[in-house]
Order: sequence, then structure tokens, then C-alpha cells
Amino acid sequence: MVVISLYNLVNAFWVARLGYGPLAAVTILLPFWIISVAVGAGSGVGANALASRRFGERKVEEANKIAGQTFFLSLSLGGIFILLIHLFSKQILTLCGAPADVIELSKQYILILSWGMPMLFFTTMMRGIFHASGDTLRPMIFTIISQVCNVILDPFFIFGWGIFPKMGIRGAALASIISMSISAFLVCYYIFTRRSAYQLKIRHFLPNWKVILDIYRIGLPSILMEGAEGVVFGLFFHVVGTFGSLVVAGVGIAGRISDLAFMFIVGTGQGLLPIIGFSYGAKQWKRLWGAVKIASLWLVAIMGVFTIGLEIFTPQVIRIFSSDPELLKISVPGMRVFLSTLILYGPTIVFINTFQGLSKGVNAMILAFTRQALIFVPAILLLSKYLGLPGIWISLPLSDIFGFITAGSWLLLEYKRQKKSGLWEEIPTAKAL
Repeated sequence: MVVISLYNLVNAFWVARLGYGPLAAVTILLPFWIISVAVGAGSGVGANALASRRFGERKVEEANKIAGQTFFLSLSLGGIFILLIHLFSKQILTLCGAPADVIELSKQYILILSWGMPMLFFTTMMRGIFHASGDTLRPMIFTIISQVCNVILDPFFIFGWGIFPKMGIRGAALASIISMSISAFLVCYYIFTRRSAYQLKIRHFLPNWKVILDIYRIGLPSILMEGAEGVVFGLFFHVVGTFGSLVVAGVGIAGRISDLAFMFIVGTGQGLLPIIGFSYGAKQWKRLWGAVKIASLWLVAIMGVFTIGLEIFTPQVIRIFSSDPELLKISVPGMRVFLSTLILYGPTIVFINTFQGLSKGVNAMILAFTRQALIFVPAILLLSKYLGLPGIWISLPLSDIFGFITAGSWLLLEYKRQKKSGLWEEIPTAKAL
């Protein structure tokens, strides 16, 4: 995740050399990109759950069928997205909130990038397939190789270094396609040389509608949850876009820098999940809540240091990407406000992950929805209307504050309920286990 985040930063660095317009053109596609990744990752979640269950049942042939469906689904979904992008590129960009002066640039980028959609879906789905067999190392290695290749290729295709053609923003898209193709090739090589737990044959690649329905029966909630974030960001950029491409570029820089912090937060939340799940199953309540406390406090400390550093060195950080005076005038105060509540965002994600670990997924979904749809969206619409540009910057910290209060209060009630239930007296000791 850190490698992907660093790629986004380096990609923004090179694209920003072309001016704030191209940077805004790439940034405005974030909502569409989130929805696309949600479809692939959600499909992978469904395939992961099914395949891991079949391995647990020692039904390897059934696991092979599930793995084979990812090839069919990747090609089918990739083809659908290519068709949609080429037929409705302008409408997609308008829904994403693209300002009029960057629509043509964004269109150049997305039309080329569309040809990489089958590889995007394939690699995200196959990550779940590998995880189902207990292999978490290979997907990480493939991702790192892919992203490093992308970082290296970007300037060659963007600026035409050496024998490469100068392609501008289209070069950034082509570099992404090549890197995704490299990742897909590595996955196929590992699968077809029978170095994985899967033994795929031609019959496994034929569409099996029962298996596909089972995949989406499990994966659809994940697609909807992640896709909702894309819709929210679409609304966000639709409002941001009314202030012009310069503001979109400023938001893009702030977002990419904040991604580095989000990786620590998301990684901590994901690492906490199995601890909560084990403690919950073993009825080790004090261990469970102790882990939540430790994760929350460490994230507050780490995000506190990260925030202080950014608040002090905001101008210097932004100048890494662009020294445009107008962009600096907008981005410096904006980013300071935008990232001021990272210390609250970290614990909020921990609180939501805790409900997932407690097998209370509905609660987690409600909390995530509350923060995004019921707080962030109204805040951005109202504040931008009455305060203008400062309202955009304030909206995210405001949603972080209310999200922290809501999730924290709900989790505190759950903690008190468990403590009052008398279950804590029945905890088996770790030694006894």
C-alpha cells in the first residue's frame, strides 16, 4: 500500500511538470478510479471467500473453478468498461466534476488508460485468489514490481526521453498500462507454471454462472461500500470543479500527500482485525479492548507527528510538485486545514474496524456511511455555498470530527454493554488457552 501511495506521489510529480492543468486532469478521475477498483477488489473479496472455504473443505477442484472464473470476469468487465469509456467519456468526466478547461486533457488520459482495465480487474481479483490459498507474498511482490516499473517509465513516455516519443499526459496513461500488463504477466506465469496451489485447465476458464453468482453474493456488499466512496468523491470534485482546475490541482496534491498517512491508518486497521477476531472468539475481552486502545493511541501519536511536520513544512512539500505562485497561494492554507484532523481520522477507522472484527458489519457500514454521506456531503455542499473555497477545505476536518465523535460514542456503548454483561468474569486465561 505504501508503494502504491508513493507511486501516486511520483506520478503527480511528473505530471505536474506539464502544468497544473494536466495534474487537475488526472486528479479529477479519482472518483471513476475508486469505483473501478471497487468492482475489481469486491469481486476479489467474493472469490477469496469462496476459494478459501473450498480449500478448507479440501475441494481443490472447486477452488480451481473459482480461480478460473476470474479470467472470464476480468475480460468481461474490462470489455464493458472499455466500451463505456469510449462511448461516454465526456459524460463520465462531467459526472466526476471535470472543469471545462481540463475535459479534453482528461479525455486523452482516460481513453488510453481504458485499455488497461482488463489487467486492472485481473490483478485485483487474483490478489484475492492468491490470498485464499495462503499466499500473501506473491501479490505484494507483483504489485511492487509493477509500481516501480510505472515510476521508471512515467518520465520516459511523458517527456520523450531517449528513444521514447513525447506523449505528455497520454504517456502517463501508457506507462500505467504497461506496468499493469507486467503485473498480469507475472500472475499468469506463476499460475500456468503450476507454482501456485491451483492447477487450472481449459474447462476452468469457461463461464460458470453458479460460481459467478456466489462470488457476487459475497462480494457485492464490498463493491457497494467501496463504490459509495467513489460516488462521494464524485460529488466532492463536482463542487471543487466549480472553482476551477487550479483548485482541483491543489486538492490533488493534498490528497496524494495525505495518502501516505492513510496507508498507516488502513494498515493498522487491517492488522487489528485478526487480533479482534481471535480475541472475540476466545472471549478474551480485555485483550480485545486493550488492542483497540493500543492501536488508537499509536495512530494518534504517529498522525500527530505527521501532522506537525506537514503544518510546518507545507510550502516546501507543495513546491516539490509545483512552484506556481497561484497554486501555492491556494494549496498551502488549504492543505493545512485539510489535513489538520488526521489524529482523529486514525482512531475513527480503528473504531469502525473493531465493529467488523466483532462480526457487526452492519454497524461498521452505518458508521462509514454516516461519516461520508450524512456528514461530508452536506458539509461540502453547504460550506462551499456560504463560505466559498475555504468551505471546501473545512468540510473534511468537520466530517472527521463528527465521524470520530459518532464512531467513538457508539464503540464506547458497545464496550460498556460488554463489561456490564458479566462476560468478562468468564474469560479463559491466555495460559489456559
